[in-house]
Amino acid sequence: MTKIKGDPEGQEAQAEACSGERTYHELLVNLNPIAQPLASRRLTRKLYKCIKKAVKQKQIRRGVKEVQKFVNKGEKGIMVLAGDTLPVEVYCHLPVMCEDRNLPYIYIPSKTDLGAAAGSKRPTCVIMVKPHEEYQEAYEECLEEVRALPLPM
Repeated sequence: MTKIKGDPEGQEAQAEACSGERTYHELLVNLNPIAQPLASRRLTRKLYKCIKKAVKQKQIRRGVKEVQKFVNKGEKGIMVLAGDTLPVEVYCHLPVMCEDRNLPYIYIPSKTDLGAAAGSKRPTCVIMVKPHEEYQEAYEECLEEVRALPLPM
């Protein structure tokens, strides 16, 4: 048997495919039509890290009912929505609530990855990350990038 030498990029892609994780571009196939503004791959990773830090400090709100309740109460934070949630009617009112209250919101490609970042085995379609001094730098960086993205028409 001979060893076939391949390019290192191909090996990384093959290893990623074998590990069961889907790439960012594969996740984009399942997006909703309303998933705008969509986070880039780099911003998505930053948001996952910020969410993981927020979970340690218990500074997140998870799920449509909980997030909606606290947005109505006037709580501030970044709302992260999963772009692959179906039916869209489950959470299509949340971006409108955010725009009315001037809260930043962003879509990411996968509800499974969003749930995993929050430390749950269950997929989550929406999370609100609240600011906290322990991860203030990461939060501010994400907030700045989310606000820089254009809102949908």
